[in-house]
Amino acid sequence: MRAGIAAAAGAALFVVLAAANSGGYRYGISDQAFHVPAMAHYVDATLFPRDAVLLEAQSSRTMAYHLFAAVTRTPADLPALFAVLYLAGMVGLVIAVWIYGRALGGSAWATAAALALLTFRHRIAKTGANSLEGYFNPRMLAFAIGIAALACVLRRRLWAAFGLAVAAGLLHPTTGLWLAAVVGVAVLTALNRTAIWAAAAVAAAAVLAWLAVAGLRMDETWRSVLLEKDYLFSLQWPAYAWVLNLLYLPLLAAIYRRRRALNVLAPGEPLLLAGLAALVAAFLLSLPLTAWNVALAVQLQVNRIFWVLDAALVLYLGWWLMDDLAVRRGRAWRAPLLGAIVLLSAVRGFYVVAIETKRPLVQASLPAGDWLDALNWLRQQPSSWHVLADPNHAAKFGFSVRVGALRDTVLEQSKDAGLAIYERDIALRVAERREALAGFESFGDTQIRDVARRFGADVTVVDRAQQLGFPVLYQNRRFVVYDLR
Repeated sequence: MRAGIAAAAGAALFVVLAAANSGGYRYGISDQAFHVPAMAHYVDATLFPRDAVLLEAQSSRTMAYHLFAAVTRTPADLPALFAVLYLAGMVGLVIAVWIYGRALGGSAWATAAALALLTFRHRIAKTGANSLEGYFNPRMLAFAIGIAALACVLRRRLWAAFGLAVAAGLLHPTTGLWLAAVVGVAVLTALNRTAIWAAAAVAAAAVLAWLAVAGLRMDETWRSVLLEKDYLFSLQWPAYAWVLNLLYLPLLAAIYRRRRALNVLAPGEPLLLAGLAALVAAFLLSLPLTAWNVALAVQLQVNRIFWVLDAALVLYLGWWLMDDLAVRRGRAWRAPLLGAIVLLSAVRGFYVVAIETKRPLVQASLPAGDWLDALNWLRQQPSSWHVLADPNHAAKFGFSVRVGALRDTVLEQSKDAGLAIYERDIALRVAERREALAGFESFGDTQIRDVARRFGADVTVVDRAQQLGFPVLYQNRRFVVYDLR
């Protein structure tokens, strides 16, 4: 009974600290500029008659949206659903880390330390990925499943690991792919047959050669749309990103050697290290393909394999701190050391939420304000309405027209550029609209009218300072919705 209460309290503390270090839980931000409208479209097919083709460039590549839509009645349920899924992902991560820690042969202290270290949300250098997110993202659920898959590798339960990798892939395809690669290399290592390794090497070489010679390539127009996503092209990384990311494997190897010297290796630990090393090899092999603008190599975002290595290193550090370093100095060091990590996480989380971002710890719905009022009004209008807004409106005002109003919008520059990774037609669409809307905040009636006719916009929502001569449909203290029909 006491153990169960302690576990529940620990899980709750992890969720609070992880959310705080991520800037608090928030709905509708960042990648949810895609996830919210994509889910809403699956729930209500009448939404986004124009932007569906844009959203499906990514959503059609995963089963997650079909799975979540099956338990959603209306788009109004999405804030509650995403909050539940976020909580499920965090609790699932706690369970997976606990399973991993036991598979590693670590103590409860080591697992608790690993969880405390995981709360320190950080960016994986130049990969476009964070170790944790302050909002629901399907890849976080996939991440939790992935940790459980790696735990199965440690126990040499490779079929179970492969099944979990497939499950992760249903939620987030590339995360599942990297996990499957780790498991696949673990299987080959376990078989330890030269003929099988040779066949695998020949097959990999053939695939790489085919991609290099015949793979679809991004032309200059397509690639120009992705320039702000500089993490996609790793050869352009600054030196610090190379140093940080290529340090993961040597650090993992150092702790592995220490564990081997202590004779505490888990049964499948050599297999896991082989799989992680293979991920780094895959990244290095992808570099010339991305340099040659091979579309598939860019779309796979191979550099995100370092997210997996980052997690593995954090889990190793939990063991090293508690079951090696602290034990050598006396087991009495464990409690103060763990307390110091938790305290540091709490202080950092408080700073991020209360001082740096000045936001509540939990914001499970869109924040009230003039922007939300304007979008709520638009949300009550016909779903066929096409909204023209500042192309940077999500960054300027906190969330996008597609999230707040559930209406088509001519351009949401940051997220639309991300979706352009997947199809050239989408990239051409984004490039055309980005050029047409350059300098939008200073547009007058003539420019607004020309853009509206060109892209079929019905209304525009602008700051009151940008006074226009069109009929006013709605206005509040800051924003005006003008009729462009």
